[in-house]
Amino acid sequence: MILAVDVDYQETAAVVAGVLFNEWQDESHISICKSLITEIENYVPGEFYKRELPCILRLIEDHQISPELIVIDGHVYLDEDKKPGLGKYLYDALEAKIPVVGVAKRAFFTSSEDFEVFRGESEKPLYVTSEGMELKEAKLAIASMHGKYRNPTLLKLVDQKCREELSVGDLSI
Repeated sequence: MILAVDVDYQETAAVVAGVLFNEWQDESHISICKSLITEIENYVPGEFYKRELPCILRLIEDHQISPELIVIDGHVYLDEDKKPGLGKYLYDALEAKIPVVGVAKRAFFTSSEDFEVFRGESEKPLYVTSEGMELKEAKLAIASMHGKYRNPTLLKLVDQKCREELSVGDLSI
């Protein structure tokens, strides 16, 4: 099972959403889960992972999720020299047991063309990085995901779900 996660920040809280699916090419999800995080770290440039990592770990814990792989909205590595990003910190927090694939809509300032994946007819690439899975394999997996546009269907869905108006029935608080 694959878990795609995304986090949306509000003034003093965050909503983290997860979309679970079986195969890279799946058009629909198995389930969706959300958690509300009321104690979030302030954003510090260069230390984004300190704000987002606890949210992702909380979602996994709240919903007792045991994915085989996690896809994050962001970078695993920030450059070719493997400067760690959110995904690497997540991989390490999970004791290197679950591969993490990062999919970002924007390049980090040191990202090279090696990380680019073009989907559909878009002239703008996605930037893919990974740990626990070969980069070439991760890029092929993201390229193969359902959807004819730049953003795969299920990654677009998780982005939408973390931004939806909250209802008590679909969160753990």
